[in-house]
Amino acid sequence: MTALSDALIIGAGPAGLMAAEELARAGHSVQVAEAKPSVGRKFLMAGKSGLNLTKDEASEEFLAAYGEARGSLRPMLDAFGPQDVQDWARTLGQEVFTGSSGRVFPKVMKASPLLRAWMTRLGDLGVQVNTRWRWTGFDDAGFAFDTPDGTQTVTPDVTVLALGGASWARLGSDGAWAPWLACKGVALTPFQGANVGLRVAWSEHMARHYGAPVKGISLSAGQVSTQGEFVISAQGLEGGAIYTLSKPLREGAALCVDLLPKRSLQEIETQLARPRGKTTLANQLRKMLKLDPVKLALLQEFGRPLPEGKALAKLLKSLPLPHQGARPMDQAISTAGGVAWQALSDGLMLKPLPGVFVAGEMIDWEAPTGGYLLTACLATGRWAGQHAARYLAEMRQTRA
Repeated sequence: MTALSDALIIGAGPAGLMAAEELARAGHSVQVAEAKPSVGRKFLMAGKSGLNLTKDEASEEFLAAYGEARGSLRPMLDAFGPQDVQDWARTLGQEVFTGSSGRVFPKVMKASPLLRAWMTRLGDLGVQVNTRWRWTGFDDAGFAFDTPDGTQTVTPDVTVLALGGASWARLGSDGAWAPWLACKGVALTPFQGANVGLRVAWSEHMARHYGAPVKGISLSAGQVSTQGEFVISAQGLEGGAIYTLSKPLREGAALCVDLLPKRSLQEIETQLARPRGKTTLANQLRKMLKLDPVKLALLQEFGRPLPEGKALAKLLKSLPLPHQGARPMDQAISTAGGVAWQALSDGLMLKPLPGVFVAGEMIDWEAPTGGYLLTACLATGRWAGQHAARYLAEMRQTRA
């Protein structure tokens, strides 16, 4: 069975829904196809611990978080940046607040009220959403889907692909689309895990610290360093400070932690040089340097046998954290890789496939957690939707 549509959106995450809204506002009939039984599953999962919408910071600082892709993403993020994301949430009835770190959250903290309001607005605009529609590739007539009613083929005038990357397959992002695009001549970059935890073979002595946060530290990998916190888990190391270093860690850089970033090496050396009498070294570290139990456990785990004096001071300032590599890609929060920028026009249309646009994590960019991922998904979805609408208008004008 073949269905016609002005615009087809494949993928009902933030990027796809934003593209759908832009096309509907331009007056086009829009059909959204989502493989899962409900929309926005990864969006809802991200909001379980508090939906971090964006980061309230200066434009250049914000763009720097996207690394090598910041130049390509700049036009989209200039057009729809952190302030625009906040305004967008307010138009959906969700007031926001900015935390001490600059991260922006809805006051209710959850993703579900925002998503419900958004879906209501899309419904009012006439957007048709079909769930349990799994894209199975191209056929001679258009885009083929497995649906509850059997095989369906959609032949749209324009299409926006917003299928996510290749992590969290259970939520819909499985990267299955990559071979289909490659067969059409689309240049792709291999997928790699981003914002992903590290595997560590802990000794049994670390078990009592599983789930404990390590705060007030500085991590470094190669030429990149970051301050913040991470968490010790049974599997290894998790958390924002680890995720920020995903790229240099993938490239083989060694990971080190400064357990006392607010103290200079000289200050620590002076403290350690004081006579400790019958006090154990562990107690000296706790009392003189205020080293908390979890930091002391890390020091003992990776620094044994502990040196003393200046050698210990250096270890406190740069403790190696050996690991067994990243956890599996499907356990990553996001992925690097996907559609290469050279395969795209300025409007995010696939050069080998006129009329087919892409948005969100399908494109080869990565960013740390902290609002950057969601902002870029929304911004690229909006951009793709707007340019798809212009393409439609130009095509119809040419036909007329």
